[in-house]
Amino acid sequence: MFESISVGVRGKCEVLVLGVFQGAGQKDKPLLDRRLAEMDGSATASDALKRAEATCEAGSVIEAYVGKPLKSGHTRVWLLGMGRKDCFKTDVLRTAAANLGRKLAASKCSSAQIEVMPLCTASKIDATSAGIAVGEGLGLIGWVCDQFKGTGGKKTERHRLGVIGGGERFEAGIERGLALATSTNYTRTLSQTPPNIATTGYMADQARKLAKECGLAFREFEGDVLERERLEGLINVGKASENKPRMVRLEYRPRGRGGRASQKPIVLVGKTMTYDTGGLSLKINNGMVGMKRDKDGGCAVLGAMHAIATVIKPNRPVVALLSIAENSISDEAYRPDDVITYRNGVTVEVTNTDAEGRLVLADALCWACEKEDPAAIIDLATLTGGVVVALGSTYCGMFCEDDGLRGKVERAASVAGERVWRLPMHEEYRELMKSPVADILNSNPNRKAHPIQGAAFLSYFVKDNIPWCHLDIAGVHVADGNKGCYIEGPTGWGVRTLANLVEQW
Repeated sequence: MFESISVGVRGKCEVLVLGVFQGAGQKDKPLLDRRLAEMDGSATASDALKRAEATCEAGSVIEAYVGKPLKSGHTRVWLLGMGRKDCFKTDVLRTAAANLGRKLAASKCSSAQIEVMPLCTASKIDATSAGIAVGEGLGLIGWVCDQFKGTGGKKTERHRLGVIGGGERFEAGIERGLALATSTNYTRTLSQTPPNIATTGYMADQARKLAKECGLAFREFEGDVLERERLEGLINVGKASENKPRMVRLEYRPRGRGGRASQKPIVLVGKTMTYDTGGLSLKINNGMVGMKRDKDGGCAVLGAMHAIATVIKPNRPVVALLSIAENSISDEAYRPDDVITYRNGVTVEVTNTDAEGRLVLADALCWACEKEDPAAIIDLATLTGGVVVALGSTYCGMFCEDDGLRGKVERAASVAGERVWRLPMHEEYRELMKSPVADILNSNPNRKAHPIQGAAFLSYFVKDNIPWCHLDIAGVHVADGNKGCYIEGPTGWGVRTLANLVEQW
């Protein structure tokens, strides 16, 4: 949609955008704020609100004026619906900004003055938060990934957009929101990259490139190093593929006198399965389509590290661990009935090779507990189909028994507009994972509490005294259609939540 979006454009803007609340009832028509009405040099905005289609539902865009340049320089005046005042919050503003972005792109407008602050002030939304929401909405809807289009297709036409309005703090917020959207869009592009390109080595190279660009420490574990460090989940899951498994470690460390590099790090863990055939427990019918996105937990962690290094710049260390493998088929493939012994001594009986994500995540969780001395661990994974059955695509499944960490994650997700819903983790669920042969099973054939089984399995690899949160993003990492802040495809879910979490720590 947009080649670039800049803030604080010079000269006269093409479009004046005025926010309007929806009327309180059927006969209560929308009313334009007096201060915003005074900005309308065409004097047509108030008249436009009398039209039947001018409901000002959240995200609606009404054309009030188009014609010769006004004294203000605008050639268009639009009304941006904000919905009911009593329901107005940053989520609504973010989505409205995304719909505005669609309209700006369709109209090929190059500049817009966005005036919504009187409405935000009335709803006690500060200028910075309002600007961030607008920047995120415009930035997220502006994502385009057409590098895989060839001569047989048509690439998306893109143009530059400049925006102003709302004062210095509002515009600074837009810039920050755009920057967070850039990190999210980086994740979305990684997700979209097909498995013949996004191999295990490619993902490690992308992490190495990110580390170089953002000043992060980088370390890669592969081959003999995996053996030496006893990262048995990665070794077994990945040994059937010609694209060899590996674990990547990135670290952000604060700089300057204000940094607290000696503090315990926050550790972010991402499941990064570059493709999942199911292994010998082969996926059937069309079950493999879309499995290039089984790496989206790791993609989100990479995007979060980009945001942390370029936008958040916290005063404490942050470590990222990516468990990278491809679940394939060959005479080397691991089997149902195999028993794997992890570095923490826990033994796992394999009952289903298609429950592989938890096996590779277990390595990273063991490493984080033993080697990183973490303040907390947060992992993201497209782990279970069960969480999609339970929560659909509305909420991410959250498993966290530490009250303090859970509260932080909930607040960070709320700011990002990325919903989380707590699911239980009682000891009885851990009992479901007991094996008659080894310590635990990787998958219980009994489908009871299916989304909880994955989290219960992972809990065996986290020390009791370390705060830990598992986020199952299987239902939220992809958008089914063109709505809200997203087009059909990857959402980059978790990037902004993790960035907010680190910032508020």
